[in-house]
Amino acid sequence: MNRAPLWRAVAAFAVIAISAVLALTMTPRLGLDLRGGTQLVFESKDSATVKADAAATDRALDVLRRRADALGVVDPTLVRSGEKRIIVELPGVLDPRQAAEVIGRTAQLAFHPVLGVAEANDKEAVKDEGGTRLKIGPAAITGDGVTGATERSDPQRGPGWWVTVDFRDADAWQRLTGAAACEPEGDPKRRIAIVLDREVISSPQVDPSVPCRAGMPGGSADITGSFTYEEARELAVLIKGGALPVPLDLVEQRTVGPTLGAAAIEASAKAAIAGLVLTAGFIILVYRLSGLLATIALACYGLISYGALVAMGATFTLPGLAGFVLAIGMAIDANVLVFERAREEYGAAGDGGRGLRRALDRGFKNAWSAIADSNVTTLIAAGLLFWLASGPVKGFGVTLGVGVLASLVSAMLITRVLVQAAVGRISPRVSGLASQGAVRNWLAHRKPRLMRAGKVFLTVAGGLAVVALAGLVVRGLNVGVEFTGGRLVEFATSRPVPADVAGRVVAQAGFPTAVVQASGDGVTVRAAELGLAETARIEQALEPHGGEVTKRREEFIGPSLGEELRRNALIALGVAVAMQLAYLAFRFRWTFGAAAVLALLVDVAIVVGLFAWLGKPIDGVFVAAMLTIIGYSVNDKVVVFDRVRELWTAKPKEPFAAAVDGAIVQTLPRTVNTGLGALFILVALMAFGGDSLRDFAIALVAGIVTGTLSSALVAGPAAVALARFDRRPPVAPARRKAPPGRSGSGAVL
Repeated sequence: MNRAPLWRAVAAFAVIAISAVLALTMTPRLGLDLRGGTQLVFESKDSATVKADAAATDRALDVLRRRADALGVVDPTLVRSGEKRIIVELPGVLDPRQAAEVIGRTAQLAFHPVLGVAEANDKEAVKDEGGTRLKIGPAAITGDGVTGATERSDPQRGPGWWVTVDFRDADAWQRLTGAAACEPEGDPKRRIAIVLDREVISSPQVDPSVPCRAGMPGGSADITGSFTYEEARELAVLIKGGALPVPLDLVEQRTVGPTLGAAAIEASAKAAIAGLVLTAGFIILVYRLSGLLATIALACYGLISYGALVAMGATFTLPGLAGFVLAIGMAIDANVLVFERAREEYGAAGDGGRGLRRALDRGFKNAWSAIADSNVTTLIAAGLLFWLASGPVKGFGVTLGVGVLASLVSAMLITRVLVQAAVGRISPRVSGLASQGAVRNWLAHRKPRLMRAGKVFLTVAGGLAVVALAGLVVRGLNVGVEFTGGRLVEFATSRPVPADVAGRVVAQAGFPTAVVQASGDGVTVRAAELGLAETARIEQALEPHGGEVTKRREEFIGPSLGEELRRNALIALGVAVAMQLAYLAFRFRWTFGAAAVLALLVDVAIVVGLFAWLGKPIDGVFVAAMLTIIGYSVNDKVVVFDRVRELWTAKPKEPFAAAVDGAIVQTLPRTVNTGLGALFILVALMAFGGDSLRDFAIALVAGIVTGTLSSALVAGPAAVALARFDRRPPVAPARRKAPPGRSGSGAVL
């Protein structure tokens, strides 16, 4: 007795049960773009005495963590990224000015003796609170000598706040104040300069009651300076947290309001439900009971993906949710490949229910090669996103990669268990696999010979690519702030603000070159030199025209990080194309790989040109879409070339063009069905998603349509044209030998 089906069923049940337990017992980690808050990315720089390496950055990370805790931020996240970068996530903190000032300030605190009034040409002089230039001596006490700091107020001492500082070495403070007490009253030398980051925050005189050389005992001092409560608290936080060992530069900042995050979650949920319903209805309509069972497996796919992501501790971001929703459409691909192959096998055998079971087994077996190849290409794109992307787009790479692996488990294990359990109990007609389908029957009757017009198709494809790329010259690319550097702020207004009014208001606020867009209840401003104070000024200037103005979203990318992200995007696209070519050349032959990459370049050119003509932004989300398109497009071409290899091997004496025609005809039903499944999801994203997800969906719709057409009309003719340069006979794909011994003696999943 063959026990393989039993072991598959046990494995499927175990995977589903474990995923359900993980999903019910673990809480998902939401990114700031979904729950609201501020993300800051700092980069450590060399100081005069300390080199900015991993060890120094780790020490700086500890200081930042103490400051975040002292601020009272709930559940802050601080991690080192690479050798010199620190990512700080502050949920609920919507004022990036305060966060950046308190969290990222170097906070080098020191207590200096004052040597007198500085001369005019003294470059080392510092200004006191009144603007008087002072000459100060070496630091007598540094921040390392401070054990604590507390903001205080006392009505009996008058209004205002001060900060009480406790010293580790009380004798050092006593010696410093004792030396100053020997100077006459009113003499600048009787003062103690308290310096924070080369700025004098207080320079009090030693009280006349302090005896010379005796100093102030007790090991504590009050820093006064007419502070407000907020100023005193921030100063106490900085002193308690300690000084940073190396300076930090703010290279990236993102702020998202909580309402925008809640709307993004709601929109993603609607898109997922709508996409799942449309995809399920379509596959049930086409494949009947088998389609219904595949839909159940598709629901299990969602559970497996979610369980794996929460178990990994992955952060759910807005692009990550888009990847999760998109993967629903991609997960159906393997099911369609198996079902279409089973239809072919049943049509060739056609001996009732027993033949249906055999056809299904052969469908899973013969479709595996194309399924594995196509998923490897998608994993390459996901890996590049995780490796080279930053911020929320990295989450898209993680979600996409996990989704691909989960889709394999869903299709090759769960769907197989369900369909094989049902196939012996139902008629072939009810199964949905006995009919060849309307598309396949029409193609079999027509028998189109597309390769006869191969040169025409290549010429048309080249013309479309030229027209698309002309948009780069005529319109140019609307490169987003992520790649150019600068600040992008999106304001929500209670009243619509016309675009010309918004542009005039921003220009009058001091930014005539800023890019301003107004739509509905929002105004978006993008400029290279736009600081946090200037952002607040623009917000106030919009209020007379837009009513209540709130900040929905804010992004800041430093020039160095913008250049790095731009470089990484180009590297990712280049490496993706090169790796796809290398993989295809390894799995097939170099002519197939070259033909696929040529068609891929046409796909990329058309999508990029479309965004240029429409003026859509080119940002990290667009790069994620392009890498997904590359994976999908190559996926489609792998399926075609896998069938070309099979047909050419079976009939090596027939013309190669005939094998290409046959492969296109035989795989077209799969291409149409999987393409429609993905398009249902993307239409849902376009309908319910925000602007960024809508642009993401537009890019993918264009990419899927062009990728589907280019597989037949560009890759096929190109492979035929290149075949003259490779005269080697067809080589059959490697197949495993049947194991010796009794049939069914091993349990293989």
